[in-house]
Amino acid sequence: MSTALSLRAFEYWRFQYRRTWRGTIVTSILNPLLYLAAMGIGLGTLVKGQRASSLGTNGSYLEFVAPALVATTAFQTGMFEAMYPVMASIKWIKTYVAMLASPLGTRDVLNGHLMWMVLRILQTSAAFLVIGALFGGFPSWDALWCLPIALLLGMAAALPMTAFSAHTQQESSFAAIQRFIIIPTFLFSGTFFPLSKLPLPLELIAWLTPLSHGVALARSAAQGKLELLPTLGHVGYLALWCVVGFWLAHRIYRRRLRP
Repeated sequence: MSTALSLRAFEYWRFQYRRTWRGTIVTSILNPLLYLAAMGIGLGTLVKGQRASSLGTNGSYLEFVAPALVATTAFQTGMFEAMYPVMASIKWIKTYVAMLASPLGTRDVLNGHLMWMVLRILQTSAAFLVIGALFGGFPSWDALWCLPIALLLGMAAALPMTAFSAHTQQESSFAAIQRFIIIPTFLFSGTFFPLSKLPLPLELIAWLTPLSHGVALARSAAQGKLELLPTLGHVGYLALWCVVGFWLAHRIYRRRLRP
């Protein structure tokens, strides 16, 4: 019964998306095109020979950066889907309040919204994966493993962000998160160069972020180099973010939304 009620909450987000899907489809296609053209092809022409081999890949720079961009897309999608939509549902539009006037409970409201975030992460990641393949950034079918990795990473970002968005009272905190967390994490997560090129203190800090583990997993998967122990370590770390994030989100939702 709880699953059925969660699906009812999910249905609201799916129905709302019917009004805005055109804009998101454009960005889902345009962003991969711009990133891959600028970084994978444009910058990639400068990274050849010995420089390319120093990246730890036998392929081109495009093949090095494309899986990482799938991961960063999932990370950013999870973060943004869990920011203003969550706060608006509590503070401005009060979507959650309307849902709770029905037989839905706080867990149903939360789970339904999380289901929608899962779908959005899969949509954007799949679009990036397809366009990256058309550019030649994925030389083998092993790249399909990037999709479940992107989902795990996206939810590792979305769940703690959902908890924070339900807790905070000020939307100005989102601007600080974008400037001081999302952008630095995007730039220093191993997306464009190996983390080993960073000074050791910065490298250790980078490994604390979920995006660095997602990038490492996606790149290894796309190159067919997944190894058991490193893979279990990366997956376990991302799963920990998901578990802790869901626990916090559930507690905060109950406190904020309980009549």
